[in-house]
Amino acid sequence: MEQIILAFITGLTTGGLSCLAVQGSLLAGSLARQIEQDLLPASAARGAQALSRPNTVLPILLFLLAKLIVYTLLGALLGLVGSFLTLDPIARAALMIGIGIFMVGNGLRMFDVHPIFRYFAIEPPRFIRRFIRRRATGRTDWFAPLFLGALTVLIPCGVTQAVMAAALGTGSPIAGAALMFAFTLGASPLFFLVAYLATELGARLQAYFLRFVAAVVLLLGLVTIENGLNLLGSPLSLANLTTSLRAAGEVSAQPAAVAAPGADRSAAAAVTLELRVLNNGYSPQVLRAPANQPVTLALVTSNTYSCARDFVIPALKYYRLLPETGRVTVQIPPQRPGTVLRFACSMGMYTGRILFEG
Repeated sequence: MEQIILAFITGLTTGGLSCLAVQGSLLAGSLARQIEQDLLPASAARGAQALSRPNTVLPILLFLLAKLIVYTLLGALLGLVGSFLTLDPIARAALMIGIGIFMVGNGLRMFDVHPIFRYFAIEPPRFIRRFIRRRATGRTDWFAPLFLGALTVLIPCGVTQAVMAAALGTGSPIAGAALMFAFTLGASPLFFLVAYLATELGARLQAYFLRFVAAVVLLLGLVTIENGLNLLGSPLSLANLTTSLRAAGEVSAQPAAVAAPGADRSAAAAVTLELRVLNNGYSPQVLRAPANQPVTLALVTSNTYSCARDFVIPALKYYRLLPETGRVTVQIPPQRPGTVLRFACSMGMYTGRILFEG
């Protein structure tokens, strides 16, 4: 449920602008003819000073309706495909980093930084583009905005592609459809508002919006790369670098259990660390454990519904969807002194680590 809510909020806040930046040309092609048809007859009949307002509301609504339907079906298909695929944390992290790099490149393309970034634009094949242009410049009726709205599935924006990857990772047609439906529904109000204002207030306002969208896409791309690095357990991620600096000289919130001198190996094997899995992350974020001894990590949830439940230890290739409330143990083999074992949620949003000290 949390993923669906997050997808809706993402669509509501940035998805509409991002999608409009990439897919707005399809809608503009349909609206241009509609505006021309509405204004010219009125001009001939009433004179230039009594022009009627163009009817742009219905074409935009039809365009968004078709988009909502086709992306919901796409989400179901991605979830179905995902049910036959098992993406381990490494593959999922690589996918996130790839999507993030594409989003950064797309943002730089929108800022017109360098011609090389034009390769980060996704376009449908030429024959489809020619057909779209013919259809957009032809007679505008209810079919044109519906058809063009459905074609947006061929040119998803960077934010949409991130949600598509998440739908693939659900491994369920129902969950994938719900995720894409929530995102597209959330993106629709902003998409509608900006499209309507752009037709009302002209291209100058649209240019400002496109720059804002470019900045948002660039920022989201960097965040996606950061999350992918967290999921890989990379020390180069901003979160892990910050944690490393903060942990210098820091005393752990939970001291490591060290076997007493002369204790046998069975006593040493009883070393247990407890990690609370919360809706806003993990507590404590830094755990300390004795080196060269097996350790049991106890994961404790209590009404936890966030993605923190999707617990990953990249170095051990361990992945587990934890219960909403319960206790799950992870057996960690002996580690060398100085080893840092990082863990994260499956989205790379929440992180932490275990320090093994000799």
